[in-house]
Amino acid sequence: MIDVALLGTGGMMPLPHRYLTSLICRIDGSLLLIDCGEGTQITLKLLGWGYKNIDVICFTHFHADHISGLPGMLLAIGNSCRTEPLLIIGPRGIRNVVERLRVIAPVLPFEITFEELPVNAGEFKANNGEPFTNGEYLLSALPLDHGMPCLAYKIELKRAGKFDLERAEKLDLPKIYWKHLQRGEDVEYDGRRFTPDMVLGGARRGLKLCYCTDTRPTWELPEFINGADLFVCEGIYGDDEKLDKVTEHKHMLFSEAAAIARDGGVDELWLTHFSPAMPDPENYIDIARAVFPNTKLGRDRKTKTLIFKDE
Repeated sequence: MIDVALLGTGGMMPLPHRYLTSLICRIDGSLLLIDCGEGTQITLKLLGWGYKNIDVICFTHFHADHISGLPGMLLAIGNSCRTEPLLIIGPRGIRNVVERLRVIAPVLPFEITFEELPVNAGEFKANNGEPFTNGEYLLSALPLDHGMPCLAYKIELKRAGKFDLERAEKLDLPKIYWKHLQRGEDVEYDGRRFTPDMVLGGARRGLKLCYCTDTRPTWELPEFINGADLFVCEGIYGDDEKLDKVTEHKHMLFSEAAAIARDGGVDELWLTHFSPAMPDPENYIDIARAVFPNTKLGRDRKTKTLIFKDE
């Protein structure tokens, strides 16, 4: 399963009742954070998930409302007694940006490693869009259309085929080894090699979580998020009359995010990254639901657990 929490829902600047947009998810005890604007460590503290198990931090882009909270977050993680390396992922240039921000957080008890991703759509495809593997999940990214290089992220938790007890019993393999086959591991026993396909059926539907903010709609997005269990997407304004403004600054309306969710066949859409000039996003939710009925407004520390569907 994947535990998901939307730490904040604001864009541009934090407000007394609305932290900046950031998302954290928990998979098998490991935490992955996407974006870290000013004050993110505070709302994470209020959530109560802790800092120590943050293994990966992804950045969509380098605007201040998405990255300026990193020094404080790194210090909070350090104060949690973490010593294991932490991976930071982002558009090309992320290493340089982080190293400059770390002037005010120079000493940490853990190593930081980096993965810089291509930000040109053609370049991304030339790289075959290969996802990263981090323990139990796969992480991939898609270049977007913003005023600076920006990425959407997709987190996928694969699911092995169903364990076939009858086939396992016929293998003449002690039961203590079955769990290794279930985890997809080969087993050597009594001079023989046993492989997972000997006891597992075909792969089943896994879980997919997608996150997208600060962009105009792109034709690649529906395919990228296709079939997601949850799609978290910006809607900086709810009023369709703001189209000229969002086009100029390369953001999205509620209705545009909902159209992407509809075209991508996702199960559920959470809207986020609301403009400070829109204090009442609930007044516009019906505009989005007219396009994609299962649209919900994000709120600070909104949580959900994604679980495998029975198959």
